[in-house]
Amino acid sequence: MAGIYRLQGTVKHYDWGGTSFIPALLQTPNRENLPFAEYWLGTHSLGISRVELPGGNTAALTEYVSGLPYLLKVLDVKDMLSIQVHPSKETAGKEFARENAAGIALDSPQRNYKDDNHKPELMVALSDFWLLHGFKPPEELIYTLLNVAELRELLPIFNQSGYAGLYKYVMEMPQEEVNRLLMPLKENLAAVPPEIHPDKNDEDFWVARAMKTFGGSNIDRGIFSIYLFNLVYLEKGEGIFQAAGVPHAYLEGQNVEIMANSDNVLRGGLTTKHIDVKELLKHVKCEPTFPDILHAEEINGTGLGYKTPVPDFRLSVFVLADKQVASFSPVSAEIILVTGGTVELSCPGETLELKAGLPSALVLPGKTLNLEAVSNATVFRASVPVHRG
Repeated sequence: MAGIYRLQGTVKHYDWGGTSFIPALLQTPNRENLPFAEYWLGTHSLGISRVELPGGNTAALTEYVSGLPYLLKVLDVKDMLSIQVHPSKETAGKEFARENAAGIALDSPQRNYKDDNHKPELMVALSDFWLLHGFKPPEELIYTLLNVAELRELLPIFNQSGYAGLYKYVMEMPQEEVNRLLMPLKENLAAVPPEIHPDKNDEDFWVARAMKTFGGSNIDRGIFSIYLFNLVYLEKGEGIFQAAGVPHAYLEGQNVEIMANSDNVLRGGLTTKHIDVKELLKHVKCEPTFPDILHAEEINGTGLGYKTPVPDFRLSVFVLADKQVASFSPVSAEIILVTGGTVELSCPGETLELKAGLPSALVLPGKTLNLEAVSNATVFRASVPVHRG
């Protein structure tokens, strides 16, 4: 069965989401000023997309495809997300089985592994975007520990025990010690005059925001990670890949994200969700990370895409000028998402206009498809690599 169909996604109203970006994308009123954090497109059990049928009816996407190995999302990050890491596929299988054997319910707040899959992620910025990604190289980390006065006593620990020893130390530190170290930092940042406040390329900016967001008598130990990890800035169109074991946290901005179809997240702070430091430490890669900023590039003569090392997904992008046409031939079920402008998606006998309010479509293999820009447009195409490992 070939063809093109409108696709309706699922909105997630997590408390860290913005209130205007996704409603504008979907042309959905938000009179109650709710947080629209994520827009999901895929067959994930917590948000199965709907296919629009003639006559106004809809059907679950799972009636057209048995299951997609990926989940496509749009995120609007107003408040920073948790310090987190994802397990490898092998580890996820073992740990999922272990929690099942222990009788931990899938919906239990103490559950860490919701399935037996890994969760590699690729994100592409739709705006200026800031995030944390992996540990700083040693010379940068030493500079930070020397120049943030409240953290200087951690330098001998790093010199003696390296990344793993330092991170274990701060993540397992008694709460009283966390407060002793970080309360003076909170007070000092609060006393900075407005005219010399740090900007978003300075860790102090995000520490001050985290102190305010996650306030209370006990200071969140996730603050340490802001200083220990790379602070990364992405311009619109730039991407970054999160591999298993790489600690990270999104801080602010909008993006398109594609990931393996999994819910496995191990959290270590800066969140109201379940935190399991012991489990996080089992899987985090405590090693220097040099962020690899990705740009769309030609892949095997099939258009511009973002190269990733996993077989679960591929994300391509079309940046089309007014009246420009691009063609492609899907070999499996794919999802099309328009994040700017208007396009006509067509194949013999069928045409859909995709734009704000109607931004997404399902395409099934069997026909060559054309994308024609009615106005300057940005279009993302989620698919599976032809040669899967």
